Parts: sequence; C-alpha cells; structure tokens
Amino acid sequence: MPFISTRGAEQVSAPEAIVRGIAPDGGLYAPVSLPRLTKEDFAALAGMDYASRAAHTLALLLDGFTEEELLPMARAAYSRFDCDKIAPVKALERNRYVLELFHGPTLAFKDMALQFLPWLMTASARKQGENREIAILTATSGDTGKAALEGFQDVPGTSVTVFYPQGGVSAVQEKQMVTSQGKNVHVCAVKGNFDDAQTGVKTLFGDPAFIEKMNALGKTLSSANSINLGRLAPQVAYYLSACAELLAQGNINWETGLNVCVPTGNFGNILAAWYAKRMGAPIKKLICASNRNDVLTDFIRTGIYDRVRPFHKTISPSMDILISSNLERFLLELAQGDTAQVNAWMKELKEQGRYEITDAQKAQLTDAFFGGFADDEATKKEIAALWREEHYLTDPHTGVAMEVGEQYRRETGDETPMLIVSTASPYKFAADVAQALSVEVNGDAFAAAQALEAATQVKAPKAVLALKDMPVLHTRVCEKDQMGQAVLEGFSD
Repeated sequence: MPFISTRGAEQVSAPEAIVRGIAPDGGLYAPVSLPRLTKEDFAALAGMDYASRAAHTLALLLDGFTEEELLPMARAAYSRFDCDKIAPVKALERNRYVLELFHGPTLAFKDMALQFLPWLMTASARKQGENREIAILTATSGDTGKAALEGFQDVPGTSVTVFYPQGGVSAVQEKQMVTSQGKNVHVCAVKGNFDDAQTGVKTLFGDPAFIEKMNALGKTLSSANSINLGRLAPQVAYYLSACAELLAQGNINWETGLNVCVPTGNFGNILAAWYAKRMGAPIKKLICASNRNDVLTDFIRTGIYDRVRPFHKTISPSMDILISSNLERFLLELAQGDTAQVNAWMKELKEQGRYEITDAQKAQLTDAFFGGFADDEATKKEIAALWREEHYLTDPHTGVAMEVGEQYRRETGDETPMLIVSTASPYKFAADVAQALSVEVNGDAFAAAQALEAATQVKAPKAVLALKDMPVLHTRVCEKDQMGQAVLEGFSD
C-alpha cells in the first residue's frame, strides 16, 4: 500500500516514508487507501497475543513488510512492558472501559509505538540501502521525548536529539529525559513552548543548509514524532486489539459498537483511532478531549482552526499544544485527496494563524468527531470522583478524557459503550494527582509519589522512584531559533 504526502502527489513505499519521517515538501505521509477487516478478522485477532496482533496489523498497513518479518520485532518491542496484555482493557461502571497504554518502560502511551519504531526504522533503512546514520530529531510535549530516548538508546546506526519546552513538562518527565543514558542520545530544553519546539524541528527538516551539514557528517534526518508513519502505524494496532477483545467478551456488539474518547493535543492518537474505524473497527463516535488549550474543540465545533489564542500551561502538559500536526493527515481526507487544498490551508495557518473548511467538510467532521475540553479544576474533580466512586487512580490527561466523555453523554444522551484511552501512569504526575485527592505532600514530585502510594495503596512504579537519585546528564538549553546549532553541538560533544 503506497503512501502520499499530504502536500504533493509523490507516492512512496512504507520503508521510504519511515526513513524520511517527513516529506521533502513538508507534508506528512498518509495512506492512499486502507485495508478492510471483516468480523472474522476481528475474531482471529482476539485469539492472538498482543505482539501477534501488532505484527498482523502492521503487515496490512505497511507495504514492504511481512507478518513473519514483523513478529520478532513486535515481540522484542513489547518485551519490557510490565503487563502481559501490553494494552489491557479495564472495565469501569456505566458501560465505560479504559484502554491502559502506560505499561511500557517510560510509563506513557508513546512506548506503544516508540519501542517498535527503532526496529521499523533500522529495517526500513536496510531496505532502502541507506548507509548513513539516521539522526532522529524530535520535539516533545513531555512523553515522546523519554520514549524516543529509551527506544533508540545505543541502537546501531542511529542517534536521537530531543527538544522539550523549558518549564513546560512535569518534573518527572523532565527528570526522565535529562538522566537518559546512551552514547547516541542528546537532550536540549528550548526557551519557548511545545509549538516552538515542534515548529523548529519541522523547519530543520526543510532547511537545505542544515541538511547539507548533516550529510557532511554522514547523517540523514528522520523523526520519532507522530509525524513519522512508523510512529502512527503501531498506534492503530491497539485500537483494533481493544475492539477485538471487547467483541470477543460480548461487552460490545457489531450493531451498537462503541465510542472512543481520546485525550489529545497533536491529534495523532485519535487519528489512529480514525484509521482503525476506517479499517472496519465498530467505532461510532470519536470524542476528542482537549485541556484548556482547546484549539481542536473549537475546530470541530466551528470548522475554523485558529491558533492565535492564549497558550495555557496546564496539569496535562502533554496536551499543551496549539498546532496539531497530525490533523493535516485528516485534512487530506476532508479534502478528498486534494493535496493543493491541504497546501493552501497549511499556508494560511503559517501566514495568518488560521484556516476554515467548508460547510460540507464541517458536516463530515462533526459526523465523525465530538470535541470538548476540561480545565484543570474540572480535571482534578474528575480524578477525585473516579477514585472516590470506583477506586481507579488516573493521571490528568486521562482525567481530561473522563470529563469530556461525560460532557458528550450529557449533551447527546448517547449511552453507547465508551472506551476511554488512558495515556500515562498517574505517578508521572503524582503532585497534581495527590492535590486532586487532597493528599498532603511535603517535598518534591518524588515525595508526592510516595505520599500518593501511601494514601491509595496503588503501587508506584520503581522507574519513577528511582529517578530521584539519578544524575543529570543533559543540561543544554537553547533559544528557539538556535535548535540547528544545538543539534550540531551535540554531535561535537
């Protein structure tokens, strides 16, 4: 199955798209078509373990890879998860289910793809005859950074440079990144917000002078952000997996299906759910849950994407985003494959800070998606209520999703079973979760983790507690217009 840039007509194979990360014209690679699964296919998935489900899904999505080739990659990728099911589905009350995606080594959903991506990346490079080092450049709003650093640590033929917004991630997220080991890993704080870091990385991909300097060093650029096809494809697998399990258990049926609520800022996680729906998963409504940075909520409700608005730092920092890169892939579908139209929208966004879709396109958007947001106060109330009523401990991002899921039910009366995507361990944000539960904390984020564990008896991951005494190895800070220089300096250290 070939892939096309959202901004041009060139078609490439999956290995080429994965190695490139972003298209030369600045667009993202999107599938020209998607395979369709039958009821029998979902029944077969239910009988597989998670690694087999992932290998089967990726063989359908990525041309140039066979299921036999992908299976050992999947088994290796998911060998470090602390739950045999990898992505378990937990039942709550009122026909709600939680898809837990935080059982990987960095305790966030990014592990689901970023433990797999190094295998896909190196295999793709071999298939493309690429002998240069693959230099991964990644911007992070909190979780992608450590997951990329962990996934690519000391992987031969690769290096990874992560940029994160200074003061814009949680204390645990930052400590995870700046203590990262590995001869091929680099970390740099950017004086700005996530959008500044993300824009800076995209700019470097389109900078001929920077690319030439990297080439002279024997390096070719790629990305570990969800703009990379190799990041997005493994995410589709966990939605197909969850649907297969719920169908097999009789918790949902083909007629009523289920709604899926996803906390998202960059639109990648919910786009993967949309692709799963397109592939035949019995998903009805996709509920897009935002925090106070509600640019996606407004877009879904009005058809106008307007990034010219205040930027809010929240207790769900991985969603503190105003430029949702992955939305571009969905725009290609709204435009019915018209890359010139997507190009025009992206030009308007860059130059004017906004663009607007047509009424017909808006109708298509609202038919598939519901948009809502939750501020910090509402998020904390939901975290507290969920613990009080169901003894389920959750992080602020999942708290946003829980609240927006309730908004959807109140506004629509739709009681269809709902799958809520849980994207991080509560212990990555222990101080805010403790505050939501009125747990007294004396000390830093690590003291908060211990206090939260004592109050709830929900065991804190060893990976969080061990961070406190780990030495800081990365102290580089740069201005948002000096990111290229920071990359080059990292290679000269």
